[in-house]
Order: sequence, then C-alpha cells, then structure tokens
Amino acid sequence: MYSLNQTSYVILGLLSIESSHSGYDIRKAIQGSVGYFWGESYGQIYPALKRLAAAKLIAPVKSKAAGPKATAPRRRQEYVLTEAGRTELRQWLALPFHNDPPRNEFLLKLFFGHQAAPGVALAHVKDVQARNRHMLETLEKIEATVPKDGPPNPNLPYWMLTLSLGKQLTTAALEWGEKALAAIGTWEASAAGSPQSPTVPPQRTGLHSGKTSISSRTKVRSQRSSTRSERKVSR
Repeated sequence: MYSLNQTSYVILGLLSIESSHSGYDIRKAIQGSVGYFWGESYGQIYPALKRLAAAKLIAPVKSKAAGPKATAPRRRQEYVLTEAGRTELRQWLALPFHNDPPRNEFLLKLFFGHQAAPGVALAHVKDVQARNRHMLETLEKIEATVPKDGPPNPNLPYWMLTLSLGKQLTTAALEWGEKALAAIGTWEASAAGSPQSPTVPPQRTGLHSGKTSISSRTKVRSQRSSTRSERKVSR
C-alpha cells in the first residue's frame, strides 16, 4: 500500500498534461505554472518520483538528450503517467480541498505595528506594494504570451481562470496598499504632532477612598446639631 503526499499529486497532474517529464523538467514546469500559487519543496520531487514509480502510477522511460558535441548523447530518466496514475489523480481531484492556515509574516508584523518604531509599518507596506506590482506585471506578461490562435488546448481555460484570480487578488491588494499607506501616514503624523502628556489619575472622593471629605464632615456635624436642637425643643 502506498501513501502519497501533495507533491506526488502535483507530479501526477503535470504528467497528465505533458507526455513525459524528467525530474528537472517537473521542477521547471512547477516554477512556470503552479509555483505562483503552490509552494513546492523541490527536494521532495525525486523521492516522490520513486514512490510513484514503485506504486505503478508512473512508468520510467529513457530519453536521449543532446549533450556537447565532444561527448556522447546523454540519457536522462523521464516518466510517463500510467492509467492507474490517471485514475489516482481523478480520485484525488474529486476530494474536498483543504487549504492550510496561511502564514503571512507581513500581516503578522502589521498586526503588531503600533509597537514598532515610527516608519517601520510604512516601510513594510511599501515593500509589499513593490512586490505586488512586480507580481501583477509578471501575470500580465504571462497572459500576453497566451496564443490567440492555434490548436485548442483543453487545459487552457482552467489555466486562465487561475491566472485571472491571481490578477484580481493582486490588483485588490495594491488598492488596499494605497489606502494603508495613507492611513498609516496620517496616524504617524498625528502621533508626532501630539506630544504625550502625563496621565493625571482621577481624584478620589471620600466614598471611594474610604475617607470622609471636609464637606461631608461639615454636613454630618450640621445634621447632628439639628438633631440635638430638636431634642431640646421636645423636652
């Protein structure tokens, strides 16, 4: 019985698109496709290939790769998807998806931004803005390379859906970033122009302190005098 991890399913998915791939090809394919939204550990690729081959979900094939003219052609190990592997991939695709809890260090530092020195949170937002602008430019370049004509690829509409979501999320993040820069700038300018004054604790009344105030004492004395006068008159 075999146990597959997520890396194995990434490999099965890529081999369902391309007829054969070596470990190096799979790494390059990840970098240029699912790597934009799926962080894959490249050190797991070759162990996963061995497990998949042992489970008969992929099959090894030899392919000649042209080497330097002075040397003989080198042969590299490539793999193809088997029918059992295609069935395994379809069964996995039908399962409910599970997104791991995100670990976003930028948001974590922003959450505690009030504790940072002035300008720190602002610099972090500027940094994430630059990264998002670069990502949006990259996605737009990828979109521009998609051929408008040619034989239809049944995978293309699904690829474009993932690309579209990436563009919309990045655009929304850039819009948020502009608002965040303005807000943080306003807060820090306000804090710089308003020196903190020492906090004066509220004055305690006689009731709260357990002591009787002067006005309370006077009132009690006057009440006692009135009571004594009334007693004399009654006598």
